[in-house]
Amino acid sequence: MCAHPTSLLQDPAVRDGPWNAVDAGLVQAAQTQASTLHDSAGSSSTNTTSSSSATSSSSSSGSGRVVLLGQTPEQLGELAKRMGQPAYRGKQLADGILKGARRIAGLPASFVAQLQEAGVTTGRSVVHHTVQAPDGTSKLLLQLAEGRLIEAVGIPAPAGSRERLTVCVSSQVGCPMRCTFCATGKGGFARNLAAHEILDQVLAVSEVHGLRASNVGEQRKTDSSIQCTRSCCRAAGAAVFMGMGEPLLNLPNVVAAVAMLQQQLGMSGRAITISTVGVPNAINRLAQHKLTATLAVSLHAPNQELRQQLVPSGRLLWDALMQDCAAYFRATGRRARELLALLRRHKLLSHVNLIPWNPVGESEFRRPSRARVAAFKAVLEGAGLPVSVRTTRGLEAAAACGQLRNMYQKQGLSNPQPLL
Repeated sequence: MCAHPTSLLQDPAVRDGPWNAVDAGLVQAAQTQASTLHDSAGSSSTNTTSSSSATSSSSSSGSGRVVLLGQTPEQLGELAKRMGQPAYRGKQLADGILKGARRIAGLPASFVAQLQEAGVTTGRSVVHHTVQAPDGTSKLLLQLAEGRLIEAVGIPAPAGSRERLTVCVSSQVGCPMRCTFCATGKGGFARNLAAHEILDQVLAVSEVHGLRASNVGEQRKTDSSIQCTRSCCRAAGAAVFMGMGEPLLNLPNVVAAVAMLQQQLGMSGRAITISTVGVPNAINRLAQHKLTATLAVSLHAPNQELRQQLVPSGRLLWDALMQDCAAYFRATGRRARELLALLRRHKLLSHVNLIPWNPVGESEFRRPSRARVAAFKAVLEGAGLPVSVRTTRGLEAAAACGQLRNMYQKQGLSNPQPLL
């Protein structure tokens, strides 16, 4: 409905060196912007009667435009009625947007013109580039409305598995946390993602893998026996917040996106994982939402000294992170032995995922051998701790999070046709 930019905005670089007051200020600013973005999405900022009824958590892009993606058919029906259209146009809009239609069948040209005049946007991003590995893993670069790029990854289930496609989603444009081994922060940090921009990643990856979403809420009304994570919803079956950004810095919009994934795509809460490197008190705030999503905490090291080297923000966040984790779970080699002692000390009944480091260009780190990973795992298992080694999928396509985006940051963009 609106033209896309043809050049990329350059994000401010994230500095190296010790964590300092400037970094802490950037983190605080990200949290403040997340709340502002979520609040602006709760009500339309336009004064036109055609858009005043759009009141979902994704009804506004934060820039004054009404966004259709993320709204329910009922909300879109109210929008249609305000514009003199029958309420069933709302379902047409909802279904068409979820399915990624370039032209939504059955919409009168006059209605489309009204939407365009009111500054309404679908909220769907443009797939700028796609890379696929031999094992089927895909990485997408999605172009946002202002021209910035984010990454999303599709991880297909192994052959013969009953599981379905998993999408690794980003929660921010870049990341301010400055983990030394991560490529995302090296590409700069710009802003948080709105809830509909997170939902859009799941839809875009699903479409690349030949899956199309349908509106679960509408189908439940006519057939309560529908198993929405399988037959009625053809989008991905699982989502992990392990892409670009720190999800808990963008907590309001992440929580809203989780609700959209469950309510509109029928995704099970247990199929959604929110991963965090640690933000003070944010895990407590997450627990207050009583989500059924899985929480994954990225320790990266079992002691303060090493973690501070790998995660500069860890110097300030370590104690608060451990306290939050202990409270959350009560409510809802040498390093391997240190990790075991750490978990026992805080009485955390946890499942440990060991994730071998993915190579990043010009980095001092090296990927551990399989033998070293196995030895680390054996120490934890020997003490009765459940452990999994995360299978590395699609290294050729995915590489490290943020690298593909960094590669394309300085390149011009095409000028795709907008939806509708």
